[in-house]
Amino acid sequence: MTVRILELTSVSHDNVGPLVRSPAHSPAAELDRGNSLAHAIVATVREPLIVLDRNLHVVAASRSFYRAFGLKPAEARGRPFYEVSSGEWHIAALRQLLENVISRDLVIEAYEIELDLPNVGRRRMLLNARQILDEKSPDTVLLLGLEDVTARDLAAELKDAALRQQETLLLEVQHRVGNSLQIIASILLLKARNVQSAETRLHLKDVHQRVVSVATVQEQLRTSPFGTSIELGPYLEKLCTGLANSMIGDDRPITVTASATAGVVQSNDAVSYGLIVTELVINALKHGFPNGREGHIAVDFTAAEEEWRLSVSDDGIGRQHDSTQPIHIGLGTSIVEALSRQLKARVEITASNPGTVTSIIRRAV
Repeated sequence: MTVRILELTSVSHDNVGPLVRSPAHSPAAELDRGNSLAHAIVATVREPLIVLDRNLHVVAASRSFYRAFGLKPAEARGRPFYEVSSGEWHIAALRQLLENVISRDLVIEAYEIELDLPNVGRRRMLLNARQILDEKSPDTVLLLGLEDVTARDLAAELKDAALRQQETLLLEVQHRVGNSLQIIASILLLKARNVQSAETRLHLKDVHQRVVSVATVQEQLRTSPFGTSIELGPYLEKLCTGLANSMIGDDRPITVTASATAGVVQSNDAVSYGLIVTELVINALKHGFPNGREGHIAVDFTAAEEEWRLSVSDDGIGRQHDSTQPIHIGLGTSIVEALSRQLKARVEITASNPGTVTSIIRRAV
């Protein structure tokens, strides 16, 4: 049996009306009339409700009280409240509180108690109590309301358990997806080494890089539940470190760094940011640093209220375009533009000296 007081505060009787008002009679007649009205009032209440006298004897109880606890009126009426239901209500702390309600003019709100009732089983209850003093019915003094929260608390516990199980399963799925992506990337790399066609080898390597990029993004977000907020700065730093380790060989003197002056984003949006960064880094590595050229790729994120800018810049050879040939929109550029639209942002590409700066910009509406 566990008992916990959630709230216990003082209350005045300025706003508490009398339960019984009747003309002067003999004490016995007045008591009978008070009890009769108590029965009439309580009988109309659908929730478990009890009226007690100053000795904590049951004066009246609602039908729902008897149904909830598997009792007959004769088993409760006129008996001490703490003896009802085979004495399961006989709890010293509870009895003291009820006596304090009478003697010290207090109110009990949401007093939590667990009982193992013989006709019902284990129940978790919230108890509320307050005085209903009436100068003409001095023995009817306490109104006691009960709320059975067993089903509600059980549902909450089951929900929490289901959420924990769901989170565990999601982490397991994410782990398996990450392993599968790494296996696919390895197979693609092996195929690229074995094929004879240079064009096919180039396509396989391109697919391999994109699989690795998706795996890198997935790995960085693996411990962040979907829909939660994450700090974009540390996320981008880890992502760039992973990209550099997986895509830049020891023989290529190229560094990739990340910085963020501000920014907390939802994990589902972070996926889009991560894929944009990986595509732009791949593009810079592929086109900006030919023939072993050394250089640097910088990822930067700044935000102010609803406006933000995500930029990837490099100090490579810049965008090379033959004016006699039509402009070709590659797969990477198409992916970046599509992801930017999802983020309600636009793509801006500018030439630097040296290199290129690609910015994803969102302006306040």
